[in-house]
Amino acid sequence: MTTEIVPRVLSVYDRRRLGRRAQLLAGVAVTYNVLEAVVAITAGALASSIALVAFGLDSLIEVSSGLVILWQFRHPVPESRERRALRLIAISFFALAGYVTVESLRSLFGSGHPAPSTAGIVLAVVSLVVMPVLSWAQRRTGRALGSGSVVADSTQTLLCTYLSAALLVGLLLNAILGWHWADPIAGLVIAGFAVKEGVEAWRGDSCTCIPDIAPTDTDDCCTNEMPTHSEG
Repeated sequence: MTTEIVPRVLSVYDRRRLGRRAQLLAGVAVTYNVLEAVVAITAGALASSIALVAFGLDSLIEVSSGLVILWQFRHPVPESRERRALRLIAISFFALAGYVTVESLRSLFGSGHPAPSTAGIVLAVVSLVVMPVLSWAQRRTGRALGSGSVVADSTQTLLCTYLSAALLVGLLLNAILGWHWADPIAGLVIAGFAVKEGVEAWRGDSCTCIPDIAPTDTDDCCTNEMPTHSEG
């Protein structure tokens, strides 16, 4: 399903207000992901769980996406950094996909089996509650701004939700049934999704611009023709 945006003209005040909100949400995402990484890596090391350690390191990769948004909206004209922001977010998607793929294959074909982790299960549940709400707020702000980079960052956050679900299923199946291979299989599916989103961000498929903002010579994200989009 492709989500696109119907652009609208914003006042300078609304644009600045939404820009501050985008920075606030990015800051929240960065802070949460740092805490998530510390808990996941610690719990993963204690349980010898590759999936938990990978989840924690993935959280650090996701921090980069939030930092890109903070970098973009520190500029007086954030739109001038739209293309570069999308490219940087795309790179973080590819890094995420590569790491999850490698760790999933190592977990799938490795000889070691992780021990059950109550802390990991609790962390996955908390992330399943927090991340969808944060992603929704980011996407809503990005659509209002007409910013493809903020929308792409919301997708990065949503991806963390899917990874949390995969982690939770894997940890539960391992704890209850001893199926240690369940979460790396789900991880490979998520990695495929990350590659798809990364390609779209790199090409600028998520790129949207507000009509009264002209393209700059430092960013070719915007075009003069703005088609009407729908969600489907």
